Amino acid sequence: MKPTQKLHDIGQSLWVDNITRDMLREGTLKGYIDDLSVTGLTSNPTIFDKAIGSGEAYDEQVAELGDSVDNGGAGANAEENVFFELALADLRDAADFFGDAHVRSGGVDGFVSLEVSPLLADDPGATIEQAAKLHAKGERSNLYIKIPGTVPGREAIEESIFAGIPINVTLLFDDQQYLGAAEAYMKGIERRIEAGLDPVVQSVASIFMSRWDVAVAEEVPAELKNKLGIAIGGRAYHAYRELLNSDRWMRLANEGARPQRLLWASTGTKDPEASDTLYIEAFASPFTVNTMPDKTLEAFADHGQLGDLMDPAGAAAEVQLGQFEEAGIDLAALAQRLQDEGKTSFNKSWEDLLKTIADKRGVKA
Repeated sequence: MKPTQKLHDIGQSLWVDNITRDMLREGTLKGYIDDLSVTGLTSNPTIFDKAIGSGEAYDEQVAELGDSVDNGGAGANAEENVFFELALADLRDAADFFGDAHVRSGGVDGFVSLEVSPLLADDPGATIEQAAKLHAKGERSNLYIKIPGTVPGREAIEESIFAGIPINVTLLFDDQQYLGAAEAYMKGIERRIEAGLDPVVQSVASIFMSRWDVAVAEEVPAELKNKLGIAIGGRAYHAYRELLNSDRWMRLANEGARPQRLLWASTGTKDPEASDTLYIEAFASPFTVNTMPDKTLEAFADHGQLGDLMDPAGAAAEVQLGQFEEAGIDLAALAQRLQDEGKTSFNKSWEDLLKTIADKRGVKA
């Protein structure tokens, strides 16, 4: 049995953090589904920038869409409109590949994800509007809309959940940011129950792991290298399991609601001297998702080892985090810094993506 199947069998969903038109057309994604137990997919502007900018797979549609938006007077939003049409074309196809997993899991699994413009992160109203528009245009029930889990983003998360839109909360880094996203999700569900609406609106909360270790690589002793992300994840997993056991969540479950699952993101190893399956093995845990780069997925399928599952109590994680604090790492401040830097990075990725599309169209962005 392949390591990927073993991971699936313990109750974790394996998603691939990549999409290209060639993956869809040449059978790569189908192979991941059939052979490596993959049941979902995530995307982001950087992924699409690389996909659109490499080769010619998107050129014909870019030209067609470019003419359409120009004739329609899209103006400054032309590249953004072209991007969303390109992305939705790919994601509809990917969603169809995962249709069986979506039905088989009762709507829990089998999702693909599309991100709203990160430039809207501080504008909840605009985020809410774009999330609704994109999900409607996607025409797939297994399409998540990604909204950043920043403080302004929480309003958009709550309102979108209340509107019945499946949401992937992105850009989370620690247990407190996760709990803020979970609070927004539960408020949206509670409002739906009060309004007599269906309480089942799927959501995941994506917490980014490897960036922690990159951030402190030069600040901690050798024995602590590549251990902070895992410890932060252990604390977040404890918070997740505690929330699922809480009276508040039990009341919602009794009304028929489904939990917002915890998703491990940024799980590709950044340190070339560390194991390329480090974060896959460390975050083996039931009723969670791990979305991983395709190279990491292939590495784990080839030589990954499934050992002990994560400890819901998080005791060892707390001991490890204490060692980082003793080494002078302010964990709360670093979590906020990572989220702020991530937001800036998302904006740059978005601008790079729009420039790539403009270049393909032969216009100045």
